This record gives sequence, structure tokens and C-alpha cells, in this order.
Amino acid sequence: MGDKAHTHPGAAGRATAADHPASVRNVVLVGHAGSGKTTLVEALALTAGALNRAGRVEDGGCVSDYDEMEHRQQRSVQLSLVPVEWDGIKINILDTPGYADFVGELRAGLRAADAALFVVSASDGVDGSTRMVWDECAAVGMPRAIVITHLEAARADFEEMTRICADAFGGDDPDAVLPLYLPLRGPQAPDGHAPVTGLIGLLTRKLFDYSSGEREESEPGEEQVPLIDEARSMLIEGIISESEDETLMERYLGGEQVDVKTLIEDLERAVARGVFFPVLAAAPAAEGARQGLGTVELLELITRGFPTPLERAAPLVTTPDGTPRELRMCDPDESLAAEVVKTSSDPYVGRISLVRVFSGTLRADQTVHVSGHGLADRGHEDHDVDERIGALSTPFGKQQRPVSHVIAGDLACVAKLSRAETGDTLSAKDDPLLMAPWEMPDPLLPLAIQAHSKPDEDKLSQGLARLVAEDPTMRLEHNQDTHQVVLWCLGEAHADVALERLRSRYGVQVDVVPHRVSLRETFGDKAAGRGRHVKQSGGHGQYAVCEIDVEPLPGGSGIEFVDKVVGGAVPRQFIPSVEKGVRAQAAKGVAAGHPLIDVRVTLRDGKAHSVDSSDAAFQTAGALALREAAAAARIHLLEPVAEVNVLIGDDYVGAVMSDLSGRRGKVLGTEQTSGGRTLIRAEVPEIEIGRYAVDLRSLSHGTARFGRRYARHEPMPPQIAERLREEPRTAS
Repeated sequence: MGDKAHTHPGAAGRATAADHPASVRNVVLVGHAGSGKTTLVEALALTAGALNRAGRVEDGGCVSDYDEMEHRQQRSVQLSLVPVEWDGIKINILDTPGYADFVGELRAGLRAADAALFVVSASDGVDGSTRMVWDECAAVGMPRAIVITHLEAARADFEEMTRICADAFGGDDPDAVLPLYLPLRGPQAPDGHAPVTGLIGLLTRKLFDYSSGEREESEPGEEQVPLIDEARSMLIEGIISESEDETLMERYLGGEQVDVKTLIEDLERAVARGVFFPVLAAAPAAEGARQGLGTVELLELITRGFPTPLERAAPLVTTPDGTPRELRMCDPDESLAAEVVKTSSDPYVGRISLVRVFSGTLRADQTVHVSGHGLADRGHEDHDVDERIGALSTPFGKQQRPVSHVIAGDLACVAKLSRAETGDTLSAKDDPLLMAPWEMPDPLLPLAIQAHSKPDEDKLSQGLARLVAEDPTMRLEHNQDTHQVVLWCLGEAHADVALERLRSRYGVQVDVVPHRVSLRETFGDKAAGRGRHVKQSGGHGQYAVCEIDVEPLPGGSGIEFVDKVVGGAVPRQFIPSVEKGVRAQAAKGVAAGHPLIDVRVTLRDGKAHSVDSSDAAFQTAGALALREAAAAARIHLLEPVAEVNVLIGDDYVGAVMSDLSGRRGKVLGTEQTSGGRTLIRAEVPEIEIGRYAVDLRSLSHGTARFGRRYARHEPMPPQIAERLREEPRTAS
């Protein structure tokens, strides 16, 4: 790499459709917010000839500064695709958000890509969330490389940042994380800072100077040779240690000179296998320049070192009924198997689906089968329908370039798939398939909303349906207990974007209201009640009397109804009526308006009238009897308790456990896991963890993960229960 001369490819850089899987590279950019991913994408597109100047789409006219700013803001919170061409290879660059709230977009990018480029800012370093994504990629063997940005910062130190990356990403083998190039610095400024003007190729011993705006190659000076040789020796040993030729290290240590061509070939194979992780550097082009620093080297790495789609294992595939299927990977002539990795809405075009084709060929106007996707608990319906493919296109900025077909290994946009959602599988109509879904984080931040006005109420349901269709990390809940509409999100930024999309895309204005948890009531001791419903109003009256005993039961028992009437005091046909009235009143609550649970209600006596007794009368009497019993008893307010599992770095264990205790949590145990992390298991009242997704992220600097599931309801402390009874119902 770095041994070829390149010229500006001009219009050839604007990629459309690939003709063979071997001519495709799918790479996802990963890094924290502010690391420079989007700027790097633009720099790569400029160098590849897809842009005529930084941030402007060629042949698309000069977009306004406002439109460009708006477009960049949208890209900062969602997955975007920028296809370019370099040396006859189509590169699909997937730019992912750096904000933790949009990890669903990141996971979609990882699913669609075959390799990952980790973008690390020289001024900010490596954050905890980026390390976690690196571990995810390592778990599935995804090839990775590292690019260091922001070298123009006053305190930027490429060598030090390379060491930090080796410590953070190298694991047991830090020598697998080594630079391919060293920065070439220009004259020192008065403030002592020497700007980076180019790169020094360690394998080729060449200088690549970008100071003129074009990449110019030259030989190193004598003063640079010792620095090059030291770093070069480390790089060669790192490459050879991962070589498939087991004799190469022995020959090298014996003094044999390994030729550059062999080293580059071994380097490319090691990168493609995901066992060697080169470090590069990049910077955007200066005003008027056509190539950004390091962009040619990055494009070379992507096209020559990253794997083709042919080298990626196929996702697990079954028929819609669950029968396993063998899928020959990435064959354009095989049966169609494609996946919707992202769904978005355009105000002019409608729904647009970004699709990765894993097998077969997707064609415009083709009828396909849509299968998916097991997310009914998040408000998504399962799909098993046929749909007609609309127009196919490849995106670039705000443009869509039409294509007639998309082969295995490539990505493209499909217009107007009305039923398909993110995660769904597209397959042949006569051979339906279903791909195993990728892991999606569970949204754990509740956002209770209500329509702002009557017109908004009419549009709310459709707007919410479209919103969750686009984003599988969002869960829609219609809570039957609290009668609230709740959007479960990943964090505050995720929630803010959801509200803005409802307003701007779907014209729905909503109000955020306090989220209520589902409380319950139960009896604290035994009590008796008498329900008497007697009315005379001419003609048939109403007459029903019943006497009940109520006693508390263990948690999880529900409502138990027992008939102990003797002598026919309550006729047999009206006993179910009493039970119906009791259960109806229990559902409404007997003290604070929350459902009553875990009690046994025993009907022991009553009275009836031969003419005026009826089903309705005994239902009313049963409800009255339960209310009277409640008035004479201690009623406990029950709150839901969740089982919480927190995976946290060892450095934060004490702080997290202290925080859980402050939330009335009970720590059940801890367990050491790999990578210097600890799993904490606890039980915490749900009313205390409404914002835990936000608070834990702050407490752990974004490095923790947690899950929760309902365990049971248990009595709330009297002082908290009393406070809730005194507050308006919305606070419960």
C-alpha cells in the first residue's frame, strides 16, 4: 500500500452499481461524536472525485449553506450511505452516528458492512463506548483499521495516540495495532507547533507530501531514515507474526530481506482476516485542494486490504416457518436474500429503504416476499407479504441515482416499500426466506406523550406507526393500566429526535407528560363488607344484598373468589354476578384508583327478592361490598420491582452500587466478566429507575450497559405511598 501513483479520477469517482461482488467494499465508520467521521467521508469523496469541492455534490449544483448544515445535522443522528469509486472498486461508505442514543443506527451499519474503520480524534482519544464497539466487532471477527484525525490540533501527538490505540484495541496482542505511516511535519510555527503536511510510508520508504493540495511522492531525507527504520522494523515484525507463511519469521530473523511486495500482500491478507489492525492518519483538504491528507492511503487500504463481500459469512437463514436453509454466499445467480438495514421517510418520495443484498440480484419492478421480524413487543407487526419493488437507486447527498439492478454484496435504496421495515428480509416470491435479526438494544427511557390538540389526536396513531417502522430501537406502548401512550427510547437525544420527527415529518404536535408506573393495591389485613343495593322506582325495582370477607394472599395470587353461601341466601344464578361485580371493582381499585390484586374474596351470605333481584343488581352489590371492606381495612400500595443487570467497568462498581442503594435497590450479587468488567444484579423499584438510562450513562461515562425486566409488585414504603396519594394522579 502506498506504492502506486494516483491521479484525480474525476467523474469516475461517482459510483452507481457494481457488476461483480469482488468489485465492492462495504465499510462502516465508527467513532464518538466529534471524532471527524462525517468530515472524513467528505474528504474521501472529494479525493475519489465524487465531490467537486469539500461538502458539495458534483453535478448537483451548489446547495445552500443552510441546506448543507441541515443535511449534516441529519447525518449526525442517523446512518448514511456515500458510495464512491476508486481504482475500479465501488466503496460503500456507511457513516454512523457517534452519539450513544443512536446505537441502533450503528448496529445497522455493522450489519451492512464487511469491515470497520474506527475514527479516533488525536485531541480526544478513545472513549469507553468506542472500545465496546471494538469488542463487538472482535467477537464476530470483523476486519478493522484505525484512522487518527484532528492532527491539526495544537497538542495532537500521532505517536502517543497510536500507543493509546494499541493499549485500547490490542488486547493481548498490542503489536497487532501498528501504524503504516508516520506524519510528515512542515516547518515549525512561532508557537512551536509543526503542522502535518504529509505522510511517510514505512513499507515503501517514500514521502507523500499533500501541502500543494495534491499527493506528491519523494524520497526521505537522511535525517528521517533512522526514524523510518525503527518504526518499519516494528511494522514488519508485526506483519510477519500474522503471516500465513510460518517460515517467513524464521527467515526474517535469520537476516533475509523480505521484499516489499511480499510484505504488502501479507499485510492485506492479515487485515482482511481481522488479525492485524493498521493505524493511519487523515485530514480534510484545504480550501481549493483536491486531496485531503491521508485520503489516498485510506482508499488504498479499503480497496486492497478490506475484504470483499465474497469473504463474508452469510447470516443465518430459515424459511418463514423456521426451517433452516443453506445460503450460498454472495452469488448474484443464487436465490434472492436481502435485508432492509434502514428505513426512512422523504416528504416528496415517501418511504425509502436502504437494502443490503446478501445473495441473488434485486431488480427494479420485481415482486419480492417480505418477511420479518419478531419485534411485536416494540409495536412492529410481523410481516409475511408480497410487495413490488419500486425504483432502485444509489444515494449521494440529497441525490438518488437510478439503477436497474443490485447484485449480491452491494447496497442500494428501494423506494415505496409500504410494508417492509428495518430488519425485514426481502426474498424471491416463490422462495421466501427469513434472516436471523441482528441484536438491537432495548429502549429503557420512557417518554409519555399525548396529542396537543384534536387534529393532532387524529394523526397521532399513523405518525407513531411510521416512526417505529423506521427505528426498531424504539418501542411503542399503549399502557392499559395507566392509559398512557409511551415511546421507549435509548436516551434524551433519541427522544428529542423522535418528537422532532413527529412534528416536522408527520405534522403531529405532542405534549410530554409525566410517566406513570403501574401501581397496584392490596389488603393489609382481613376485613368484611356488606353490599346493599335496594331501589324502588315503580314497576320492577332493584334488590341485592351480599356479605363478603376479604383476606390478603401471597404476591402473584391475583383475585380469588370463593362461594360459601348456604341455604340459598343468594340464588345460584346470581353468585357469578357477585363475582363479576367484585372483579370489576377490583380492576378500578378501592383506595387510590389502582387495580386490586392478591386477595381472596369469600361470599358468605346475602339476600334476594323473588321479583326485583337481577344480575345487574348483584353486580352492583358485589362492588359495594368490596368498597365497604376496603374502607375498614389497611390498604397497601404496591409498586413494581424490576430485576436489573448492570455491566460496568471495574472502576465504576462502587459508584454504581452506591447509586442503586440510593434508589432503594437491593444488590443481589456481582460477577466478574472478561475485559475488566463486572455484572451487578439487583432489584430496584421501577419508580426509581425511570431515568436510569440517562443517569447510568453519566455515571459511567457511557461505558455501562443495563437490562431490566419486571419481577413482581411489592408494598411501597408508607411515607412514599402517602406522598403519592396526596399528589395528583399524574404523578403516580
